[in-house]
Amino acid sequence: MSFKKETPLANAVFWAARKGNLALLQLLLNSGRVDADCRDNFGTTALMVASYSGYYDCVKELIMQGADINYQRETGSTALFFASQQGHRDVVKLLFEFGASTEFQTKDGGTALTVASQYGHSKVVDTLLKNGANVHDRLNDGATSLFLAAQEGHVTVIRQLLSSGAKVNQARE
Repeated sequence: MSFKKETPLANAVFWAARKGNLALLQLLLNSGRVDADCRDNFGTTALMVASYSGYYDCVKELIMQGADINYQRETGSTALFFASQQGHRDVVKLLFEFGASTEFQTKDGGTALTVASQYGHSKVVDTLLKNGANVHDRLNDGATSLFLAAQEGHVTVIRQLLSSGAKVNQARE
């Protein structure tokens, strides 16, 4: 994460989001001198940082202050992608409550479902599938969520994906 173009107050917002310091985050956002959607040089937002770190209260505060839930950074990642990657089911559910979409892909074709499957976060996979994640999405190299879960030996996730219609014999391109 690079903060070269950020103001000191925006840097403080990122720090508060990364550390889960809700009181500081509220103070900064309520000052009116920093935007809830402030970004670093790569387009990372404070909401993405709080989602990655699993700080539910900070995520909720940023959403209530108007942060764009579906904003994509340079790589295509969203707050939902980061929360899914880290296995933060409560944050994933919160993001869905406020309109997060499963449709966004990273530059390599990754989705919240592919990354949750790869890391074996079965509870997150369940939540994503219940909220419309496409079990057939592929990375640009053709790898599916099922392939990624199998590659890492995540048996519970494999079962979930198969129960949701994942194709066992889908060739990797």
